[in-house]
Amino acid sequence: MKIVIGNDHAGTDYKNNLVAILTSMGHEVHNYGTDHNSSVDYPDHVHPVAQDVNQKKADLGVLICGSGNGVCMTANKYQNVRAALCWTAEIAALARGHNDANIICIPARYVSLDEAKTMLEKFITEPFEGGRHQNRVNKIPSC
Repeated sequence: MKIVIGNDHAGTDYKNNLVAILTSMGHEVHNYGTDHNSSVDYPDHVHPVAQDVNQKKADLGVLICGSGNGVCMTANKYQNVRAALCWTAEIAALARGHNDANIICIPARYVSLDEAKTMLEKFITEPFEGGRHQNRVNKIPSC
């Protein structure tokens, strides 16, 4: 699976750990995030991730910032992106299973690294259930 990842300064350590896990699982990972802890503007690292997912150049995306809100709001501006702010593995599984989310947004300042790892694992392995959920997902785009 091709996975794109982006982060701001609050998510650098988490990103490095998650990239290592994903590559060890055999996934192709492209890093659009900062590799430093100095302050950066998160949209600069979100747009390339969201563009790749939007254009189906990547299967899934991962975005990490302090609260997860800024990256989620930015990514969801794209027509074919369904970014989900997740804070538990159950929410991550439901985001994929019920909402066909294609980007997980992780709030690094509010979840432990272990929880982030578990959420990511659930997110990349949970299948979309389709059925009644597909009808709802079809109604998400507004333009």
